[in-house]
Amino acid sequence: MGSGLSLFTNGSSSSPSRERDLLKPGLGDLPESCVALILEKLEPVEICRFSKLNRAFRSASWADFVWESKLPHDYRSILEKILGGFPEKLRKRDIYNFLSRVNSFDDGTKKAWVDKRTSDLCLCLSVKGLSVTGIDDRRYWNHIPSDESRFSSVAYLQHVWWFQVDGEIEFPFPAGTYSVFFRLHLGKPGKRFGWKVCNTEQIHGWDIKPVQFQIWTEDGQHSSSQCKLTEPGTWSHYHAGDFVVGKSKSSSTKLKFSMTQIDCTHTKGGLCVDSVIVYPSSCKDRLRRF
Repeated sequence: MGSGLSLFTNGSSSSPSRERDLLKPGLGDLPESCVALILEKLEPVEICRFSKLNRAFRSASWADFVWESKLPHDYRSILEKILGGFPEKLRKRDIYNFLSRVNSFDDGTKKAWVDKRTSDLCLCLSVKGLSVTGIDDRRYWNHIPSDESRFSSVAYLQHVWWFQVDGEIEFPFPAGTYSVFFRLHLGKPGKRFGWKVCNTEQIHGWDIKPVQFQIWTEDGQHSSSQCKLTEPGTWSHYHAGDFVVGKSKSSSTKLKFSMTQIDCTHTKGGLCVDSVIVYPSSCKDRLRRF
């Protein structure tokens, strides 16, 4: 009986600690509403990562108010601009997933997306959506395929006396400060035996006089800059200027921009024009990976 009592006592001595372990709360015990409040404070990438922890986090990661805070303020207007209308019965996470992808509109000449870290709006306009002097004359310009462009092709200038590229866009930009860049390449890019090569034979005229970049907005903002093009063999982003969209603005912003070198004392050539990029000024350091 003593040995039986001893065995019973020893066996039961560990049960309280086991019970304490079982009673100790874990992440899976958090109410879904509390988890959603936690997720609301995280960045979108982190929300998706934490949604894989357990069922509570997965369910909370679909809460509309969590993703409402990650969407641009004018997300309805942005969707209508891209799609031509607002799709009903979409959850906010679905809307965010759509906007965070690169979406084409205006016959594929423009692309828009939301930065996954900051939820800021980004735009890219193809050279085919711009007004380029002499673009239809094959003596001066050609469209060439390129796997280094978001639009699969770029415009290559052989030679011209009067160089002018203009463009404009009207878009519901959310409040913030934006920077405008021209994406250019000195020399004709190509491939040989799978390796990237650059033909520099036709590069001329860009080191004689600077190119002028300008932007204008309908509310009177104007910015300009100028520089000589001197970096052959690489895609470069040339800063045209910045503009600000105020928090009180409820309509679309009309933006115009240009790139000119109209000194007719010499010809210019050997330049690829890919696109114009409108990027949140706070994120412009990421253009290197564009």
